[in-house]
Amino acid sequence: MANFEAHTLPELPYDYSALEPWIDARALEMHHGRVHRAHVDGLNAVLARLDPYLSTLPVEDLLKEIDRVPEDSRSTVRNHGGGHANHRLLWSTLSPAGGGKPSGLLAEAIDEQFGSFETFKARIAHIAGNLFGSGWLWLTLTRGKLVTYTLPNEDSPLLVGERPLLGLDLWEHAWTRSPTEGRDGQLEAFWNLVDWEEVGNHYQAARDAAAKRQCQQPQCA
Repeated sequence: MANFEAHTLPELPYDYSALEPWIDARALEMHHGRVHRAHVDGLNAVLARLDPYLSTLPVEDLLKEIDRVPEDSRSTVRNHGGGHANHRLLWSTLSPAGGGKPSGLLAEAIDEQFGSFETFKARIAHIAGNLFGSGWLWLTLTRGKLVTYTLPNEDSPLLVGERPLLGLDLWEHAWTRSPTEGRDGQLEAFWNLVDWEEVGNHYQAARDAAAKRQCQQPQCA
C-alpha cells in the first residue's frame, strides 16, 4: 500500500505567475503545491485503508457516495476529498484572460435569478463577508435555479447531490501574501480572474444532467 495513489495533484493550466497582479505567484504556488497537495495526499492515505471500490471512484462520485465510507473515516474523506474537488474546480474556473461578465445562457440565468450581474456580485460580497471562520462560497444549479451560499471548512455541494458551477475559497491561505489581502481584496481579484466561459460550460453541463435525470421513458423516447 506504500505506493497507493488513487488521486493525483492536477497541474495548473497556467504558470504560478500568470494570475498576477491579482494573485501573487508565491501565494498561488503555496495554495496549489502545498494546500491542495496535502488534500490529495490525505485522501489517498485514508483510501488505502478502505474498500478498494472507493478508490476507483472519481472524487466527485466519492463525495456523492460519502455514506458508503465507514463512519470512522468519513470526516477525513469529507475534508480531504472536498478539498481536492473544490480546488480542482477553482483552478479550472480561473484564467489570466478572465474577468468581464458572463454571456449566453448563464448571463440570462443570472439576470433572471438576481436581477443583474451587479446585483449578483453584491450578493456574493454580502454572503462572503458574513461567513464566520473558513470555508467556501458556492454558485450551484439547484432545482433549476441558481443558488449562492457558503459551506464551512472544505465541505462541497457534491455531498448533498448538488453540482457546483463556481467556488470561491474563503480560507485565509487563499489570499495571504497576495497584493489583495483580505476578503474585499480577494473578491476584487476573483472578479478579474473568473473564466466565465468555463463557468458557462459547467452551467450547461448541469442543465443537461438535470434534464437527463428528469426525462423518463417512454415520455422522452
